Amino acid sequence: MKYLPISQDLFVHNRHHLAKHLKTSSLAILNSNDVMPTNGDGTMPLHQNNDLFYLSGIDQEESILILFPDARDAKMKEVLFIRETNEHIQTWEGYKLTKQQARDVSGISTVYWTTQFNDVLNTLMTEVEHVYLNSNEHQRAVIEVETRDARFTKWVRERYPLHKYERLAPLMHQLRAVKSETEVELIRQACHITEKAFKRLLSFIKSGVMEYEIEAELYHEFLRNRSRGPAYQPIIASGANACILHYTDNNQQCKEGDLVLMDFGAEYAHYASDLTRTVPVSGRFTKRQREVYESVLRVMKAATQMLVPGNTLDQYHAFVGTVMENELIRLGLLEEHDVRNQDPQKPLYKKYFMHGTSHHIGLDVHDVGDRYRPFEAGMVFTCEPGIYIKEENLGIRLENDILITSNGPVDLMKDIPLDADEIENLMQK
Repeated sequence: MKYLPISQDLFVHNRHHLAKHLKTSSLAILNSNDVMPTNGDGTMPLHQNNDLFYLSGIDQEESILILFPDARDAKMKEVLFIRETNEHIQTWEGYKLTKQQARDVSGISTVYWTTQFNDVLNTLMTEVEHVYLNSNEHQRAVIEVETRDARFTKWVRERYPLHKYERLAPLMHQLRAVKSETEVELIRQACHITEKAFKRLLSFIKSGVMEYEIEAELYHEFLRNRSRGPAYQPIIASGANACILHYTDNNQQCKEGDLVLMDFGAEYAHYASDLTRTVPVSGRFTKRQREVYESVLRVMKAATQMLVPGNTLDQYHAFVGTVMENELIRLGLLEEHDVRNQDPQKPLYKKYFMHGTSHHIGLDVHDVGDRYRPFEAGMVFTCEPGIYIKEENLGIRLENDILITSNGPVDLMKDIPLDADEIENLMQK
């Protein structure tokens, strides 16, 4: 892995907290993700199952974690299974974890080879009543490929049909939503790498440059700072492309007088960052571009102040909608009379601002969490308002990552240029 070692204390802490939420006489089982194939004999890089990583720190394929807090044999309270290496694997694939290295990373004392899993599980299943199985239950997920966890769920239920099976995902969503200090520092590091990348771009962007050339600069800066790469597919959208929310073709030329909307973020040690900036290709905003930019920025600043403990996403988004309405009236895009008489279920501002303002961020860029759960200290949200005016070929979005604390919101991207004058000055250097 490119990232620096993480203290095993993080994973020990996470397992301890999960164990407290399991029913008595229960074990939980989590599998690593598959190494996905391409064509021929090609494979994609492993992207580890984030729940397994959260609980173990293990970043290797064919790994399995069992948690059994009530085990009568203390050695079996936490059991890790890793792929056994050999000379052939070492020659063709290189480094794999030894048992001792797995102990050092995870803080788990009992480590077996994955080939021993069936025998160990068979013994443990005689002692338990409940079995927690892991699954991807993200509300935005479109799942068409069967995961290792999904295959295991079918196998274990067929082999042990009389046990009571439980969903692990709700517990993981509850725990992962609130970040520990170590997790916040890993997100900070991802944000810091993203900052370096954005500042690199300000001196690179000019009329005639291709969107993919901007994207290439991001990859360069990410990789040289120990990031595996982007936390999600970057959006580099110039001109009218900025009005396409998930534009990722990144194959058009940036033209004089246009803006370029860039939505990207570095990943570090599996933790995501998520930034959006919109800058003028020529280095100077036009009067209209600046006017819209300042409106988006005012909404962003107002929204950020609402990311405090006790608020909820529904209350928050209702507040942001009101602020956005006022800005759109100011810009001449909405009429005050029409807004007063609008259908509350179909607010007019949605024509120009059609997406949500915030989402959880952490191990996933759209991290897990309960949308109805009040905000708590330790949660990290994006703040990303935008205004998209298709008839003007103008789209502006601004986004930072915000840590909720008992003393108010903390902007983890406060050092990344945001003010229009500062951006213009840096682009002119």
